[in-house]
Amino acid sequence: MKNMTIIYWSATGNTEMMANAIAEGAKTAGANVTVLSVDAASAEDALSADLLALGCPAMGAEVLEEGEFEPFFSGLESSLSGKKLALFGSYDWGDGQWMRDWQDRVSAAGASLYNGEGLIVNNTPDDDGLSNCRSFGEGFANF
Repeated sequence: MKNMTIIYWSATGNTEMMANAIAEGAKTAGANVTVLSVDAASAEDALSADLLALGCPAMGAEVLEEGEFEPFFSGLESSLSGKKLALFGSYDWGDGQWMRDWQDRVSAAGASLYNGEGLIVNNTPDDDGLSNCRSFGEGFANF
């Protein structure tokens, strides 16, 4: 059984909803899943997992949240080589540039990015969005 850790930051609850739906899908596929908000997570939580999913919405001018999440991710970045990683987050404006930039950082760090790209949902996930999250989690559990 694979151990998956999902670490997220969420101001409105949208990315938290995504994290929980991804966890549901991963559990369906047989993964042992831990879901943590970034303020309760450590680098050890992230790096000890077989599979790591990170979630953060687009903020400001399409960047990662700068108060908690960006510092956490920056601290992990140099240790991601060879890590199996998935990215997800919600957005309200723009075209997903924050996710493309994040994907580039993960690839440059040498991580293996599930599905080749992150999962993004506009605003609050609807039933289809949550279904996509569950499928994403199930697929990632088998990555």
